Amino acid sequence: MPRKHSRRQPQGKPEGERPESNPVAIALRHVAGSPGQPRVVASGRGFTAERILELAFANGIKVREDADLAEMLAAVGIGEEIPFAAFSAVAEILAHLYRTSQSASAETP
Repeated sequence: MPRKHSRRQPQGKPEGERPESNPVAIALRHVAGSPGQPRVVASGRGFTAERILELAFANGIKVREDADLAEMLAAVGIGEEIPFAAFSAVAEILAHLYRTSQSASAETP
């Protein structure tokens, strides 16, 4: 899920720096091996973005911070596939998540 801001202090930002006033969060869904592109399942700014992030963290969903991608995906309607222009960045994120999930599964006895 690309995000623009979260309550956790992102690495590389000085402690005490004021968070952005209008965070953006986008939730995507893609089933490994399915033929379609990932779809936007939730999108929001401000309080809604914070709530999306809280739910993601509470459910152990991986979150990725990418302000440019979040802004691009914020224009996509709920239930719509991501645009071709965003596919490369999203595919890279999904590939990383799938590798992480597979390695975690392999380590579990």
